[in-house]
Amino acid sequence: MSTADLAGTEPGGGVRAGEWLGQVRHWVRLLRSELALVFLRRRNIALLAVLAAIPVLLGLVLRFAGGGGGGGGGTGDGPAFLSQVTGNGAFLAFLALVVESTLILPLAVAVVSGDSIAGEATRGTLRYLLTVPAGRTRLLGIKFAAILAFCSCACLLVAAVAVVTGAILFPIGPVTLLSGNSVPLADGLLRLLFVALYLSAAMAALGAIGLAISTFTEHPVGAIAAILVIAVASEVADSVSQIAVIHPYLPTHFWLSFDAMLRVPVVWPDLLHGLLSFAVYAVIFGSVAWARFTTADVTS
Repeated sequence: MSTADLAGTEPGGGVRAGEWLGQVRHWVRLLRSELALVFLRRRNIALLAVLAAIPVLLGLVLRFAGGGGGGGGGTGDGPAFLSQVTGNGAFLAFLALVVESTLILPLAVAVVSGDSIAGEATRGTLRYLLTVPAGRTRLLGIKFAAILAFCSCACLLVAAVAVVTGAILFPIGPVTLLSGNSVPLADGLLRLLFVALYLSAAMAALGAIGLAISTFTEHPVGAIAAILVIAVASEVADSVSQIAVIHPYLPTHFWLSFDAMLRVPVVWPDLLHGLLSFAVYAVIFGSVAWARFTTADVTS
């Protein structure tokens, strides 16, 4: 038996497969614990319940007060999908995602991301977490992974509940896209899946901003408020034509660019610009969070 074997490494100094698998298992245990913390907390369950209730409420309002389920009836005001919901229930999912992306989804993401680090500090558990062999970088990565999982779950939940509600309350069939082309229902639902994933990426970028802010304070309420202020201020600024030059750099500017998925052909440049914007925000604010968290003194 060689000295390298006694040391538990390969002759080249690399970690043996057993140790590598042990590290992976540790990551998985830490991630599982964080996911349980996020998804089993009553406040977050209540947020998901509210997100799921909005499509049901929208469907009931449109069914009984907005046109009675006639083909293409309803109203021509509001989002582009509003007048099409009563003709095809599949459009309720797109409408729900548009409506919730303005405030409800950002609020849910703000609560989860703002509480990620600041909440641990407030509860006095952050110092304990750092005593286990996790490392600050690894812990931060696990926190962001849980935020990403919550964003995906929230958007997919809204889409799924809206599809079921739309199928119950309205006719459902081939989907007429915004470009005027008609595609089979299966194709429309696949596009809806990609729309939900696109919006998940948008919310994850906001979550990265929230994670960074959360590392600067021990008060989660302040972090949550700051994230909401940023989201709302960005949406307001994006509607002011006099400052159109800065619109492409706002975090919310490309949130609704998923309508490019509802055209034939798909407007890929709009989608790619949006995904690039989300990635840039995630990298920048993820780096800010890492720089702050790995150098800050943890006293709680």
